[in-house]
Amino acid sequence: MDDPYLDFPFAIDGRGRTATTAENDHIRDMIEQVLFTNPGERVNRPDFGCGLKRLLFMPNSQPLSAATQMLVKSALQKWLENEIQVEQVEVDPQDSQLTIKVTYSNRSDGQRRVDLFTGPA
Repeated sequence: MDDPYLDFPFAIDGRGRTATTAENDHIRDMIEQVLFTNPGERVNRPDFGCGLKRLLFMPNSQPLSAATQMLVKSALQKWLENEIQVEQVEVDPQDSQLTIKVTYSNRSDGQRRVDLFTGPA
């Protein structure tokens, strides 16, 4: 099977089956879930996520940007340590929108990737 992972968000494909995706898209989906899930949202994992949505309306500043980068990097390392090696996180707050650039390596094949995420999600 080419796409052994469930796609996020959950959907039904054109054949009426649960939609699946390839490994790289699955990893990107997992990163998105970590970034935009607030701690306390998941019943059985109350500490999951990094809570970026709470930071969107805080005043823009260099210290906030630096703190957000550390928050994102540590959350990704905690929750996805077996899947990816986080190399760099860049946070760009613009008005009420947040752009996060994550540079990482896939641990299963060593492939280096750069993905952009925009919130609020």
